[in-house]
Amino acid sequence: MPPSEKPAKQQPKNVLWIMCDQLRYDYLGCTGHPVLKTPNIDAMAKRGVLFSNAYVQSPICGPSRMSFYTGRYMRSHGSHWNGWPLRIGEPTLGDHLKKIGVRNVLVGKTHMAPDLEGLKNLGIAPDSIIGVHVSECGFEPYERDDGLHPTGRPRPAYDEYLRQQGYNADNPWEHWANSGADADGSLQNGWLLVHADKAARVPEEHSETPYMTRRAMDFIAEAEDDGRPWCLHLSYIKPHWPYIAPEPYASMYATSDVQPAIRSDIERDNAHPVFAAYMNMRYSKNMSRDEAREKVIPTYMGLIKQIDDQMGVLMQFLDVRGLLDSTMIVFTSDHGDYLGDHWMGEKDLFHEQSAKIPLIVIDPSAAADGTRGTVCDALVEGIDLAPTFIDYFGSKPPDHILEGRSLLPLLHAHKPADWRKVVFSEYDYAMQDVRLMLGQPIERCRLFMVYDGRWKFIHASGFRPMLYDLDSDPEEFCDRGADPSCADVVARLQAELLDWALHPKGHITTPNEKIANYANQQLQVKNGVLIGIWDETELGAIREKIGIKP
Repeated sequence: MPPSEKPAKQQPKNVLWIMCDQLRYDYLGCTGHPVLKTPNIDAMAKRGVLFSNAYVQSPICGPSRMSFYTGRYMRSHGSHWNGWPLRIGEPTLGDHLKKIGVRNVLVGKTHMAPDLEGLKNLGIAPDSIIGVHVSECGFEPYERDDGLHPTGRPRPAYDEYLRQQGYNADNPWEHWANSGADADGSLQNGWLLVHADKAARVPEEHSETPYMTRRAMDFIAEAEDDGRPWCLHLSYIKPHWPYIAPEPYASMYATSDVQPAIRSDIERDNAHPVFAAYMNMRYSKNMSRDEAREKVIPTYMGLIKQIDDQMGVLMQFLDVRGLLDSTMIVFTSDHGDYLGDHWMGEKDLFHEQSAKIPLIVIDPSAAADGTRGTVCDALVEGIDLAPTFIDYFGSKPPDHILEGRSLLPLLHAHKPADWRKVVFSEYDYAMQDVRLMLGQPIERCRLFMVYDGRWKFIHASGFRPMLYDLDSDPEEFCDRGADPSCADVVARLQAELLDWALHPKGHITTPNEKIANYANQQLQVKNGVLIGIWDETELGAIREKIGIKP
């Protein structure tokens, strides 16, 4: 056959999993923001499915990401706070993909901390092949950068990149990329909210977001020579604080573009003790000030616009290389940002601004053609992505380990009849000043959210529950947890929580098929363990029933 007539080489399937840090679900054009235009992300939604009811398993970076990376709830993987290691032996997406020959690669942030004590106990060097695999949460770290690099912390590769461009300092990340300059050229600390309206000192092309895009494209180009399928987790650092953007994004939006705060005095009247404590946190009191919102939010919007522009760069790169037809693309966030709504800063609790995330999934297969450009309102959890990726690569997700569910049926317009009726999220405030304000013992600083698409129930250990009716109160102003007329709703969702809490997937070393076969095929008797049998006649009848010849 002449070379020109050879069939085109089929591209292996790949996954590009894009995660932003602290991106609210409603700060995109396709999710309804009235001012912020995100045409490239909107175009991605038109090529795939936009999930309108996607929730994280914990509204804070580390535990949320560990749930994404394991496909398991926080109660199962045990990493309750930023910097808490994922224990040695906890199965990750990387472990599952490795078994089927797929590289699991990282560019950007994970918030993973190694279980050094566990490695030491097993005699595994952290810098060994196995040590790196478990220390990096199952990722091959092409370039890891957790985004926050104050002086005295380990330095990122990005520091050296800035120095190569001529931006020298003891801490180039902070001095150039995350600090501004006053009119007289004096340095303005980008950590401080008062300086959020200053432009970052680094030129846009050398700032963190385009840098990470280029590093992702570097990997993709190199991976073509390798030939193995890959799952690339491109995990952007922004729009997470420090809230500071380079030009032109620093001045792209004005205070007139800031939407009114979603909050009410009703929320502060007789507030639930936990909610009241969080409203009293320093970042909440500052972000509740109009002055702070007017400085921070235009910059937050500019950082998102920069990400959207980089999505255009990245999608064009994939198109030129012929990868769009073989690559599943996911765009999401690890949690939201209150931005002064509900009198809150940061994230932490379970209002929509914090626990709900944008989620766009583009399945390039023909089976997904019927759902392109649609919005799916099924209740979806962050832990659903791990089984989705395994399913997309043609393997069976290990149901005895993964607590999420593959989204492929939803992408292919075949919603299962038994799709979940509620979603769960968890939070542990033991590391926060809130524990001291409330006088709670460490082991009881737990919050659990159950949401059924209308009612949002929050169990707070040691306190009454919180309850919101998003049908009649979509802005979540009125806490009805103590309302006698809602007692039946509270009881129903408490029962959902109890059932969930009592049935974690803990059989991680023993597949369900093996468990089922033990009883179904009477393996105990077949293996010669004869318990409680009276005599030879009874034994003979049992053997005959299960097909064992005398």
